[in-house]
Amino acid sequence: YVHGGPQGSFNDAWSNRWNPRVVASQGYAVVSVDFHGSTGYGQAFTDAIRNDWGGKPLEDLKLGFAAAAALDGQVDTANACAMGASYGGYMMNWIEGQWPDQFKCIVQHDGVFDARAMAYETEELWFDEWEHGGRTYYEDPAAFEKWNPVNHVDKWRTPMLVITSEKDFRIPYTQGLAAFTAAQRRGVPSELLVFPDENHWVLKPKNSLQWHRTVFAWLSKWLHTADAGK
Repeated sequence: YVHGGPQGSFNDAWSNRWNPRVVASQGYAVVSVDFHGSTGYGQAFTDAIRNDWGGKPLEDLKLGFAAAAALDGQVDTANACAMGASYGGYMMNWIEGQWPDQFKCIVQHDGVFDARAMAYETEELWFDEWEHGGRTYYEDPAAFEKWNPVNHVDKWRTPMLVITSEKDFRIPYTQGLAAFTAAQRRGVPSELLVFPDENHWVLKPKNSLQWHRTVFAWLSKWLHTADAGK
């Protein structure tokens, strides 16, 4: 589980969205890592993700996953899927190109696929620019391209479920369509779930049910668990 934000945290709270306990109830071990950029560990730790979206956070995820497996034998690193939304969705696209042999499948929800397009599409311009050093794309394209998942599509091979919503203006749904197209063109097993009536969050109960059923079916398909998702 990779949280969004990226300035967020897996704290002691409950939600009907992206609840690790709900996934665990299907029989899975869930590993959640607070990587560089997470809140609750001091401002310097939170700010460390600026200009480093695909650097220290990915290293933290690798180390955290290995540490969890060493501590608990239920964590099977050879039979695992990765999933995340928003920044977590970005990390799924990044993992596709940077850690392609680790996971049996990926669930990518509302993730940045192309940093260049994102710089001109998002309604939250100030945040995207701040995260890349405080300048616009045309002023400093290198800052955006350094951690841009679209530049590594040639290495994609992990099966991916892409989820997006047509009313998402934070990370516009065209980013999800592009990621799905990339997976399809690469011949990567992939599925696309689009919610016409949701935004950056899936808020309607009927859509939440569909989200969970689709995600659990995807996990079951690739992790070979017969009873998951029932």
